[in-house]
Amino acid sequence: MNFEGLDPGLAEYAPAMHSALDPVLDAHLNPSLLQNVELDPEGVALEALPVQESVHIMEGVYSELHSVVAEVGVPVSVSHFDLHEEMLWVGSHGGHATSFFGPTLERYSSFQVNGSDDIRQIQSLENGILFLTKNNLKYMARGGLIIFDYLLDESEDMHSLLLTDSSTLLVGGLQNHILEIDLNTVQETQKYAVETPGVTIMRQTNRFFFCGHTSGKISLRDLRTFKVEHEFDAFSGSLSDFDVHGNLLATCGFSSRLTGLACDRFLKVYDLRMMRAITPLQVHVDPAFLRFIPTYTSRLAIISQSGQCQFCEPTGLANPADIFHVNPVGPLLMTFDVSASKQALAFGDSEGCVHLWTDSPEPSFNPYSRETEFALPCLVDSLPPLDWSQDLLPLSLIPVPLTTDTLLSDWPAANSAPAPRRAPPVDAEILRTMKKVGFIGYAPNPRTRLRNQIPYRLKESDSEFDSFSQVTESPVGREEEPHRHMVSKKYRKVTIKYSKLGLEDFDFKHYNKTLFAGLEPHIPNAYCNCMIQVLYFLEPVRCLIQNHLCQKEFCLACELGFLFHMLDLSRGDPCQGSNFLRAFRTIPEASALGLILADSDEASGKGNLARLIQRWNRFILTQLHQDMQELEVPQAYRGAGGSFCSSGDSVIGQLFSCEMENCSLCRCGSETVRASSTLLFTLSYPEGSNSDKTGKNYDFAQVLKRSICLEQNTQAWCDNCEKYQPTIQTRNIRHLPDILVINCEVNSSKEADFWRMQAEFAFKMAVKKYGGEISSKNKEFALADWKEVGSPEGMLMCSSIEELKNVWLPFSIRMKMTKNKGLDVCNWTDGDEMQWGPARAEEEHGVYVYDLMATVVHILDSRTGGSLVAHIKVGETYHQRKEGVTHQQWYLFNDFLIEPIDKHEAVQFDMNWKVPAILYYIKRNLNSKYNLNIKNPIEASVLMAEASLARKQRKTHTTFIPLMLNEMPQVGDLVGLDAEFVTLNEEEAELRSDGTKSTIKPSQMSVARITCVRGQGPNEGIPFIDDYISTQEQVVDYLTQYSGIKPGDLDAKISSKHLTTLKSTYLKLRFLIDIGVKFVGHGLQKDFRVINLMVPKDQVLDTVYLFHMPRKRMISLRFLAWYFLDLKIQGETHDSIEDARTALQLYRKYLELSKNGTEPESFHKVLKGLYEKGRKLDWKVPEPEGQTSPKNAAVFSSVLAL
Repeated sequence: MNFEGLDPGLAEYAPAMHSALDPVLDAHLNPSLLQNVELDPEGVALEALPVQESVHIMEGVYSELHSVVAEVGVPVSVSHFDLHEEMLWVGSHGGHATSFFGPTLERYSSFQVNGSDDIRQIQSLENGILFLTKNNLKYMARGGLIIFDYLLDESEDMHSLLLTDSSTLLVGGLQNHILEIDLNTVQETQKYAVETPGVTIMRQTNRFFFCGHTSGKISLRDLRTFKVEHEFDAFSGSLSDFDVHGNLLATCGFSSRLTGLACDRFLKVYDLRMMRAITPLQVHVDPAFLRFIPTYTSRLAIISQSGQCQFCEPTGLANPADIFHVNPVGPLLMTFDVSASKQALAFGDSEGCVHLWTDSPEPSFNPYSRETEFALPCLVDSLPPLDWSQDLLPLSLIPVPLTTDTLLSDWPAANSAPAPRRAPPVDAEILRTMKKVGFIGYAPNPRTRLRNQIPYRLKESDSEFDSFSQVTESPVGREEEPHRHMVSKKYRKVTIKYSKLGLEDFDFKHYNKTLFAGLEPHIPNAYCNCMIQVLYFLEPVRCLIQNHLCQKEFCLACELGFLFHMLDLSRGDPCQGSNFLRAFRTIPEASALGLILADSDEASGKGNLARLIQRWNRFILTQLHQDMQELEVPQAYRGAGGSFCSSGDSVIGQLFSCEMENCSLCRCGSETVRASSTLLFTLSYPEGSNSDKTGKNYDFAQVLKRSICLEQNTQAWCDNCEKYQPTIQTRNIRHLPDILVINCEVNSSKEADFWRMQAEFAFKMAVKKYGGEISSKNKEFALADWKEVGSPEGMLMCSSIEELKNVWLPFSIRMKMTKNKGLDVCNWTDGDEMQWGPARAEEEHGVYVYDLMATVVHILDSRTGGSLVAHIKVGETYHQRKEGVTHQQWYLFNDFLIEPIDKHEAVQFDMNWKVPAILYYIKRNLNSKYNLNIKNPIEASVLMAEASLARKQRKTHTTFIPLMLNEMPQVGDLVGLDAEFVTLNEEEAELRSDGTKSTIKPSQMSVARITCVRGQGPNEGIPFIDDYISTQEQVVDYLTQYSGIKPGDLDAKISSKHLTTLKSTYLKLRFLIDIGVKFVGHGLQKDFRVINLMVPKDQVLDTVYLFHMPRKRMISLRFLAWYFLDLKIQGETHDSIEDARTALQLYRKYLELSKNGTEPESFHKVLKGLYEKGRKLDWKVPEPEGQTSPKNAAVFSSVLAL
């Protein structure tokens, strides 16, 4: 053995290591690099070095088993043992990948990954292999098919990747960041900044991410936040490799010398328990690669590029006897990898050869490998039999040679008849919306089918006909859309039709003839509109929420209180919950529960709305309960809810919380009791209730009692048995809530059939009780036939038998707490009250009567994806405030459609299209128990000076002077207001067949700047509010030309503006509205709509309407300022301070021209002159060298004289 180049003292170890070997080598191999391999004397070919039977491999000692050529002459850049199959993957500098199967290294697949860049890392996954090149991440099947190809930025120079879990990948390189990529969506989900650029190696343990840098440092990062927890400065030059095992971190690299970088023969080893270096390990080779190979001990394998390999313990001394040599064909080793089983080592050299070293003759690469799929053999010689009786059997299974003879299947025309497929009928929606131009019809694409794909039915019986799609082609009834005949018209999903004027000409009164306010549905996640209405019409909840005010930026209770205030002020006009839903989207728990829908899912109705609204119901009650428990609030945000929150528990808890005892009884007799509370209950239906078609009759009260006093068998920990045992879990009620909330959980056909069956039982019993027959479905009963109504035997006041159908839910239920902690529940009717006496008198004995207050239902409509509506029993106080009458009435709330309904309609559930989701029962005389006074919690201190969120903002940049105490606004004071906006979502529109544009969904705007200027006094025209609104949502368009907002103005890190939260500025405007000031501005209706404020009409002075003639166009502020004030504004961009001042001056001009409104005729002549001038100039302000303002013209002076 030749140890040339090594320490001469090592020669004495040669006989001991290789005493039994007398090798004979091929001429092209270096005889000094042989260990424990006996080769054929006739020589070995370069393309494959198979192991002969004479090879002797010593167990436990690594020896070369095979060598193969991956790509002749092209250096190997990376090697990787497959973690799922018995395969070895090799990547080359030419971007080519090759795989070898098993210890014999049989070539399995070979394909090109990248045309120019080298493959820098390979990672095996269950379904394929990840390949990383300079700026490309490619996921390919093991056979070579591309699964995805993810292109990174051209400036990226990636070197390492790390699979953190089955679907998340970290990619790092020479740049100053690390990318996190989701493999399911193939999208970048996170970009982590790296203080020290150049991450070329990454490892992971159960404690840290380890990042090796080109500067020689190793940083330890937190697994969740990726923040640096510790840093080791391992080498002064550069890092070559490192590995982690247990509590040890071993590194190798280069040190800086006077002549440049030199390979350091000292391995730096660190103890991760104490986070410090231990004694360096000196080795006898120049280390380029190292790996822990923990088999019997935690030994290290250190590899040099010249082919020397040494094993040693990381905390011991390196023994020169543990050196062996790899015989590379090229001059250098380029890559090294260890199999998961630690039985095989792979080396790749600079000539494209791969060397496999193992510690046993038949190694396995993984402890548990799955079977590898190989290509199927040719099946031409074994043709499958054909069954001629099968219509769908493809005859192409039998290969037919090219021939000119007549085929047997070419039957003569006398024995065959052509049967072409009939064209499917035209979609009824196309016929309904079609417009004819000549003999050609045009219609928008309903998008019910994929392009160029028409489904055919081979037989009529193969698929059931959809009764909704079978519509006659007659134009009669097209407006009524007969394909939706099952869903009543008022229950269908309502949409807003947008025009050029937006919402101004949309007739909301057509859908809502009451004075209650609806909610607009076009905002993202507005599916909860119905539940917002339910909470609003709970009088104690409404008062409590409006009295709440806290300092949190995104508080759902505060935003809900602001929305309730708008609903109070509205006189039938719809409101929108944009600010509430904005705060809702920022709460992490809402996203974790899946309550935030993507726009595409909401539009297509992919989400299960019934489950979604029930989860939202539980979430909102819990969130409000938590928000109300915050007792310490600053003076500026002091609430007026002292009568509500006297104890640590919130009033939401007092209203909705039910105190319970959960008992767990083990079969050993040990019983554990713990107290808990819940804000709502979920219906639990009898098991096996649907197995028998006849079914069993249940009262709703029985099912409700079973759900409240739930009893179930489950595995639980028993302290007495000290192990998990089958236990009986029971629930006993200690205190009943004032508001009983029930999630129906009708999520499958089984529960729906149960409701349908119980409704049929109830219908039969009701008809029998009235003595009627079920034969006539539409039979109307005379009132004389219902004489039992009101007596103890009577049930419901019904004028028609139709009102009894699909009814299982009672309007009232009676609950009684028994002495032995039991609960009695029964249905309750007015007749029962006459028999047992009023419920209020029985409350002293633990008897309570709950009345149905609201039902939330899921409307199943395949055309629109379904919707959610609410039936709400509106109380006397709401009617008194809105309409001046005192009575109770049930209403249907379908977004902005509000319609009074009969009370029986609220409990009728046709399970084919109307499915119950949530029920609200309230105790009788609930309002008398709570203080229902509302005190405005917003104080004048909100207008005082406040700190800016922007870090770079200085006093010299301040554009406003806050109000002093002697300047506080009074009733009737003028305030000039203007707001600027940015776009969060672009408008969605489509072009009709006639070329006109139809808005499907308007753009979603967000307020970015709000300015208020003084309207009187010595400081008139000076702003006292000029707030830029910080936003956490992504801005699509800053609209700089129209808003003056530039990128960065809303970012607290770089903005130089006075930056505040939306809530802070909202409170200022709310205070001004509540105090009674009058706002002067131009186009204030849109401003208040986007800010989400409801302002009484007598407090708005809008110059766009003051200078407007009926049925004429609206005039811009720029043109009005030029025409009346001789001002040139809005030159390059808009400035809200300038616009607010100009609007104030225009209002003063209006008072001057109209003599304070006393001479409308003279002002009408002024407006006529304005419109004539505007038409001549095409409503464009002339340039300075052109025509001057008409203010100085003789015509204008004559008009003023009038």
